[in-house]
Amino acid sequence: MATVLVVEDEPAVRLGVRLALEKAGHRVLEAATSQEAWPRLREAEAVVLDWMLPDEPGTRLLERMRQGAYPELPVLMLTARAEVRDRVEGLSRGADDYLVKPFATEELLARLEALLRRAGRRKVLRRGPLLLDLERKEASLDGKPLPLTRREFELLVFLAQRPGRVYSREELLEAVWGQDYLGTPRTVDQHVLQLREKLGEDPKTPRFLETVRGMGYRFKVAPQETNRGPSQTKGEG
Repeated sequence: MATVLVVEDEPAVRLGVRLALEKAGHRVLEAATSQEAWPRLREAEAVVLDWMLPDEPGTRLLERMRQGAYPELPVLMLTARAEVRDRVEGLSRGADDYLVKPFATEELLARLEALLRRAGRRKVLRRGPLLLDLERKEASLDGKPLPLTRREFELLVFLAQRPGRVYSREELLEAVWGQDYLGTPRTVDQHVLQLREKLGEDPKTPRFLETVRGMGYRFKVAPQETNRGPSQTKGEG
């Protein structure tokens, strides 16, 4: 399963795509405009993007993604433009694939799955500016390496793979350290403290690791620091 952001202003098309994706087992986020889409990119593992949006062309949003924090996020462009020059333009702006309306949902799913396979989504986990390489056991934030220990990395991955769900210290201790580990829940607190220091976050206003009083911890998708809309992109491109 992947988290897919569908950016499409036509409700009927957006609904059809959402139902097809959910039936295939994906989690779906929706946006009708570029402005709505931008903060939701943090949670997405792939994007289905319409060319024509009410506030700006989808190609413009795509350019901002590629120039900013999302240079590798897989994007499938949807458009009614069937001319070769239009397809070339979409691909040159950063789209990974291109699908002309009207389209069969089976083809959309097949193309999306191909993009996800090529992106290696099962080996790399992205949560906004946080990138976790599951194969190399490496982490980076805003493109800069994070010097995590093995346990810190495993704890961060466990929580990041399940955003929004609260885990008690005991549950995290068992999941990350194992049933036979003889440590105490304070071990989890110490590792969370170390992670926060390395992530450079304030526990009172966390970007990622949130304390839920009396319950435990959860991974929180951070809000976009600079939620730039079309009116804030002067000088780009």
